[in-house]
Amino acid sequence: MNELLTNAEMGACDRLTIAGGTPGIALMQKAGLAVADCVARRPLGIVVAIVAGPGNNGGDGFVAARILRERGYRVRMLLLGDPARLRGDAAEAARLWGGPVEPAEPAALAGAGLIVDALFGAGLDRPVEGPPRAMIEAMNASPAPVVAVDLPSGINGTTGAVMGVAVDAVESVTFFRAKPGHYLLPGRLHRGKLRIADIGIGIETLDEVRPQTRLNTPALWGAHFPIPAMGGHKYSRGHAVVVSGHASTTGAARLAARAALRAGAGLVTIASPRDALAVNEASNLAVMVRPVDGAAELTRFLEDPRFKAVGLGPGLGVGGASCELVLAALAGERGVVLDADALTSFAADADRLFAAIKARGSATTILTPHEGEFARLFGPIDQQLATASKLDRTRAAARQSGGVVLLKGADTVIADPQGRAAINADAPPYLATAGAGDVLTGLVVGLTAQGMTGLEAASAAAWIHGEAANAFGPGLIAEDLSEQVPGVYRGLYDKFTGGRGMP
Repeated sequence: MNELLTNAEMGACDRLTIAGGTPGIALMQKAGLAVADCVARRPLGIVVAIVAGPGNNGGDGFVAARILRERGYRVRMLLLGDPARLRGDAAEAARLWGGPVEPAEPAALAGAGLIVDALFGAGLDRPVEGPPRAMIEAMNASPAPVVAVDLPSGINGTTGAVMGVAVDAVESVTFFRAKPGHYLLPGRLHRGKLRIADIGIGIETLDEVRPQTRLNTPALWGAHFPIPAMGGHKYSRGHAVVVSGHASTTGAARLAARAALRAGAGLVTIASPRDALAVNEASNLAVMVRPVDGAAELTRFLEDPRFKAVGLGPGLGVGGASCELVLAALAGERGVVLDADALTSFAADADRLFAAIKARGSATTILTPHEGEFARLFGPIDQQLATASKLDRTRAAARQSGGVVLLKGADTVIADPQGRAAINADAPPYLATAGAGDVLTGLVVGLTAQGMTGLEAASAAAWIHGEAANAFGPGLIAEDLSEQVPGVYRGLYDKFTGGRGMP
């Protein structure tokens, strides 16, 4: 169930189900029942105020109202608009409710012990104004908790954007599959706990709709995850290279190199400028260090076919010399992971970088910018898609660059040039610490060295990164992340081997 459906895709699934013989009112009855079941976890004595809009979202609210009344709850039905203007399934749901309907006004929320937000569905695409805005503000001002139907009113289901103002819910009940807006910021901050209810839409509708966005979970990349074989050896597990900057900026490369080793690469080597050899050698045991100065030496060094992946950027330095190092790394079939300074160095000549990536054909190239680096490298995209979602921006960047783009943040998005995308949702706020991104780079390099490619490698690394941070908890610093990876891997090995663990 890790597919994420845009508003249009969810609408198509609804239509396909109805065309297949399931009446729309039957879907609405199950949706309303799911909302009622969520509300019914609260005590019977409370007053439940259901705030309904004129569309199908409001129809779900009418169904929930009827079921909750039958279960003994005191229910007040508040409708925004004229009941006579309800149409279709929503009108039928209102008829079946049969009880009093009050105007949806802020004062009507007084005394409510719980509010059901059934104002707008996920397809809201214009700013909320007038009476609807007043109701949303009143719901947020009320001391009563709010349960949202589908998505908090005011949130766009496809983009996660706040359309002027949005409900702050403690729980949201959505149907069949979640939407990108449940996980993209700021929508994710408004939805509270998310429940996904089965309302009778068949999984076969996904074959017709073919959604391109997934929630990043092990189900997305588990089939590609490298599990060491009993007969394997360090070279069969891949040799990763991390290119270091000069003596004053080696910490980032060392963090990345250790993470690549923890990620399972059989060997990891830091390609180090000679002025940084002493500090790199003194700070590493299992990670090897070799002298490499400049692009020409890196080209010769990478001629060894045992090097399966190379990462550049953390602490590399910004400038023409770094550009040449990147181009040298890209001139081969090995996997290449570019972060930080490796991206910023091309800010004034992005097309040169993109041409080199596209010339690699199917060879894996993964770019891992944060928002600042993204803006420097993909400035025109940010200008053209100023109001677009993070998902759209990342997809556009992947198409333009020819590589997989992992745009970091609390709602990290990963996309490939073919349009596939994943949204990561397991990253805790503790990851906002210096060096955490360098560790992520190392995880991507380590997985790529073991044979994972593209979207799967980047998505797996992002998920593992988040789980490692969750395992450590508050007080996390970047050095702690790699040390939590073994525990995350034990869980993955058990999951992917059916609990048998390693052979």
